[in-house]
Amino acid sequence: MLKQCHQYNLPEAGCDEAGRGCYAGPVFAAAVMVPQDFFHPLLNDSKQVAPEIREELRVFIEANVLDYAVAYVDEKEIDRINILRASFKAMHLAIKKLKQLPELLLIDGNRFVSYKRIPHHCVIKGDGIYASIAAASILAKTYRDDYMRRLHEEFPQYQWRQNKGYGTEEHRKAIEAFGLCKYHRKSFNIVPPQLKIF
Repeated sequence: MLKQCHQYNLPEAGCDEAGRGCYAGPVFAAAVMVPQDFFHPLLNDSKQVAPEIREELRVFIEANVLDYAVAYVDEKEIDRINILRASFKAMHLAIKKLKQLPELLLIDGNRFVSYKRIPHHCVIKGDGIYASIAAASILAKTYRDDYMRRLHEEFPQYQWRQNKGYGTEEHRKAIEAFGLCKYHRKSFNIVPPQLKIF
Protein backbone atom coordinates (compact mmCIF):
# COMPACT_ATOMS: atom_id res chain seq x y z
CA MET A 1 0.00 0.00 0.00
CA LEU A 2 1.31 3.44 -0.93
CA LYS A 3 2.30 5.93 1.75
CA GLN A 4 0.26 9.13 1.72
CA CYS A 5 3.21 11.34 2.58
CA HIS A 6 6.80 11.40 3.79
CA GLN A 7 5.99 13.60 6.79
CA TYR A 8 2.98 15.46 8.19
CA ASN A 9 4.36 18.87 9.18
CA LEU A 10 5.01 20.50 5.80
CA PRO A 11 2.93 20.64 2.63
CA GLU A 12 4.69 18.38 0.14
CA ALA A 13 4.46 17.59 -3.55
CA GLY A 14 5.39 14.41 -5.37
CA CYS A 15 7.11 14.80 -8.74
CA ASP A 16 7.73 12.40 -11.61
CA GLU A 17 8.45 12.52 -15.32
CA ALA A 18 7.48 10.53 -18.40
CA GLY A 19 9.22 10.10 -21.72
CA ARG A 20 12.82 10.40 -20.66
CA GLY A 21 13.97 7.43 -22.77
CA CYS A 22 11.90 8.20 -25.88
CA TYR A 23 13.31 8.78 -29.34
CA ALA A 24 10.80 11.52 -30.11
CA GLY A 25 8.64 14.17 -28.48
CA PRO A 26 8.86 16.08 -25.21
CA VAL A 27 9.59 14.92 -21.70
CA PHE A 28 6.61 15.58 -19.45
CA ALA A 29 6.57 16.05 -15.68
CA ALA A 30 3.88 16.43 -13.06
CA ALA A 31 3.78 17.73 -9.51
CA VAL A 32 0.97 16.59 -7.22
CA MET A 33 -0.06 17.50 -3.68
CA VAL A 34 -2.39 14.92 -2.10
CA PRO A 35 -4.54 15.10 1.04
CA GLN A 36 -3.63 12.80 3.92
CA ASP A 37 -6.65 10.58 3.26
CA PHE A 38 -5.95 10.23 -0.47
CA PHE A 39 -6.44 6.65 -1.63
CA HIS A 40 -7.32 4.65 -4.72
CA PRO A 41 -6.86 0.86 -4.70
CA LEU A 42 -5.41 0.82 -8.24
CA LEU A 43 -2.99 3.74 -7.87
CA ASN A 44 0.58 2.68 -8.61
CA ASP A 45 3.61 3.48 -10.73
CA SER A 46 2.16 4.28 -14.18
CA LYS A 47 4.30 1.57 -15.79
CA GLN A 48 2.49 -1.01 -13.65
CA VAL A 49 -1.00 0.17 -14.62
CA ALA A 50 -2.95 -0.73 -17.77
CA PRO A 51 -3.67 2.22 -20.12
CA GLU A 52 -7.43 2.19 -19.51
CA ILE A 53 -6.86 2.19 -15.73
CA ARG A 54 -4.40 5.08 -16.08
CA GLU A 55 -7.16 7.14 -17.71
CA GLU A 56 -9.55 6.27 -14.87
CA LEU A 57 -6.89 7.22 -12.33
CA ARG A 58 -6.19 10.52 -14.09
CA VAL A 59 -9.83 11.57 -13.65
CA PHE A 60 -9.79 10.48 -10.00
CA ILE A 61 -6.49 12.27 -9.29
CA GLU A 62 -7.55 15.54 -10.88
CA ALA A 63 -10.81 15.50 -8.90
CA ASN A 64 -9.38 14.52 -5.50
CA VAL A 65 -5.91 15.97 -4.97
CA LEU A 66 -5.15 19.28 -3.29
CA ASP A 67 -3.26 20.60 -6.29
CA TYR A 68 -1.56 19.35 -9.44
CA ALA A 69 0.29 20.70 -12.44
CA VAL A 70 1.79 19.24 -15.60
CA ALA A 71 4.52 20.71 -17.80
CA TYR A 72 6.85 19.62 -20.57
CA VAL A 73 10.14 20.42 -22.27
CA ASP A 74 10.19 19.83 -26.01
CA GLU A 75 12.66 17.86 -28.12
CA LYS A 76 14.56 20.98 -29.26
CA GLU A 77 15.28 21.96 -25.67
CA ILE A 78 16.17 18.33 -24.84
CA ASP A 79 18.74 18.40 -27.65
CA ARG A 80 20.08 21.74 -26.41
CA ILE A 81 20.48 21.01 -22.69
CA ASN A 82 20.39 17.14 -22.56
CA ILE A 83 17.60 14.87 -21.36
CA LEU A 84 18.56 14.80 -17.67
CA ARG A 85 18.51 18.59 -17.38
CA ALA A 86 15.34 18.71 -19.44
CA SER A 87 13.66 16.27 -17.02
CA PHE A 88 14.60 18.48 -14.08
CA LYS A 89 13.44 21.58 -15.95
CA ALA A 90 10.06 19.97 -16.70
CA MET A 91 9.66 19.17 -12.99
CA HIS A 92 10.60 22.76 -12.09
CA LEU A 93 8.01 24.09 -14.55
CA ALA A 94 5.34 21.82 -13.07
CA ILE A 95 6.18 22.86 -9.50
CA LYS A 96 6.08 26.52 -10.55
CA LYS A 97 2.53 26.05 -11.90
CA LEU A 98 1.17 24.77 -8.57
CA LYS A 99 -1.21 27.21 -6.90
CA GLN A 100 0.28 26.41 -3.49
CA LEU A 101 4.06 26.33 -3.13
CA PRO A 102 5.10 23.10 -1.39
CA GLU A 103 7.66 23.13 1.40
CA LEU A 104 9.02 19.66 0.62
CA LEU A 105 9.43 17.86 -2.69
CA LEU A 106 9.40 14.10 -3.15
CA ILE A 107 11.27 13.30 -6.36
CA ASP A 108 11.13 9.97 -8.15
CA GLY A 109 14.70 8.84 -8.84
CA ASN A 110 18.11 9.42 -7.35
CA ARG A 111 18.99 12.93 -8.57
CA PHE A 112 17.43 16.38 -8.71
CA VAL A 113 18.41 20.02 -9.00
CA SER A 114 16.92 22.07 -6.16
CA TYR A 115 14.00 24.35 -6.92
CA LYS A 116 13.80 27.71 -5.11
CA ARG A 117 15.64 26.28 -2.09
CA ILE A 118 12.70 24.00 -1.33
CA PRO A 119 14.07 20.90 0.43
CA HIS A 120 13.71 17.74 -1.62
CA HIS A 121 13.93 14.05 -0.97
CA CYS A 122 14.91 11.73 -3.84
CA VAL A 123 13.23 8.33 -3.70
CA ILE A 124 14.37 5.50 -5.97
CA LYS A 125 11.24 3.84 -7.39
CA GLY A 126 9.25 6.39 -5.43
CA ASP A 127 6.27 6.00 -7.76
CA GLY A 128 5.70 2.64 -6.12
CA ILE A 129 6.13 4.01 -2.58
CA TYR A 130 4.39 7.39 -2.25
CA ALA A 131 0.87 8.21 -3.45
CA SER A 132 1.86 11.72 -4.54
CA ILE A 133 4.69 10.45 -6.77
CA ALA A 134 2.48 7.67 -8.17
CA ALA A 135 -0.19 10.25 -8.97
CA ALA A 136 2.44 12.45 -10.64
CA SER A 137 3.61 9.49 -12.71
CA ILE A 138 0.03 8.82 -13.89
CA LEU A 139 -0.54 12.44 -14.90
CA ALA A 140 2.82 12.82 -16.64
CA LYS A 141 2.29 9.59 -18.56
CA THR A 142 -1.32 10.22 -19.62
CA TYR A 143 -0.69 13.83 -20.64
CA ARG A 144 2.34 12.77 -22.67
CA ASP A 145 0.46 9.91 -24.32
CA ASP A 146 -2.26 12.36 -25.38
CA TYR A 147 0.38 14.67 -26.81
CA MET A 148 2.04 11.88 -28.80
CA ARG A 149 -1.32 10.77 -30.20
CA ARG A 150 -1.74 14.30 -31.58
CA LEU A 151 1.75 14.20 -33.12
CA HIS A 152 0.85 10.85 -34.68
CA GLU A 153 -1.73 12.63 -36.84
CA GLU A 154 1.07 14.71 -38.37
CA PHE A 155 3.54 11.83 -38.83
CA PRO A 156 1.53 8.57 -38.81
CA GLN A 157 4.35 6.54 -40.36
CA TYR A 158 6.14 6.35 -36.99
CA GLN A 159 3.13 4.81 -35.22
CA TRP A 160 3.40 7.13 -32.21
CA ARG A 161 -0.22 6.40 -31.34
CA GLN A 162 1.02 2.94 -30.33
CA ASN A 163 4.66 3.38 -29.31
CA LYS A 164 4.43 6.97 -27.95
CA GLY A 165 7.88 7.74 -29.32
CA TYR A 166 9.73 4.92 -27.58
CA GLY A 167 12.34 2.94 -29.50
CA THR A 168 10.21 -0.04 -30.38
CA GLU A 169 11.08 -2.24 -33.34
CA GLU A 170 8.33 -0.69 -35.45
CA HIS A 171 9.57 2.82 -34.62
CA ARG A 172 13.19 1.94 -35.44
CA LYS A 173 12.14 0.40 -38.76
CA ALA A 174 10.12 3.51 -39.61
CA ILE A 175 13.16 5.68 -38.89
CA GLU A 176 15.23 3.49 -41.24
CA ALA A 177 12.56 3.85 -43.91
CA PHE A 178 11.60 7.50 -43.55
CA GLY A 179 14.48 9.16 -41.68
CA LEU A 180 13.98 11.55 -38.78
CA CYS A 181 11.28 14.19 -38.52
CA LYS A 182 11.30 17.47 -36.62
CA TYR A 183 9.99 15.83 -33.43
CA HIS A 184 12.83 13.32 -33.10
CA ARG A 185 15.57 13.94 -30.55
CA LYS A 186 18.64 14.47 -32.70
CA SER A 187 21.04 14.29 -29.73
CA PHE A 188 20.05 10.68 -29.08
CA ASN A 189 22.07 9.44 -32.10
CA ILE A 190 19.33 7.01 -33.04
CA VAL A 191 20.11 6.73 -36.75
CA PRO A 192 23.16 6.87 -39.03
CA PRO A 193 23.94 10.49 -40.00
CA GLN A 194 23.30 9.91 -43.71
CA LEU A 195 19.55 9.50 -43.21
CA LYS A 196 17.38 12.45 -44.15
CA ILE A 197 15.71 14.81 -41.70
CA PHE A 198 12.49 16.56 -42.66
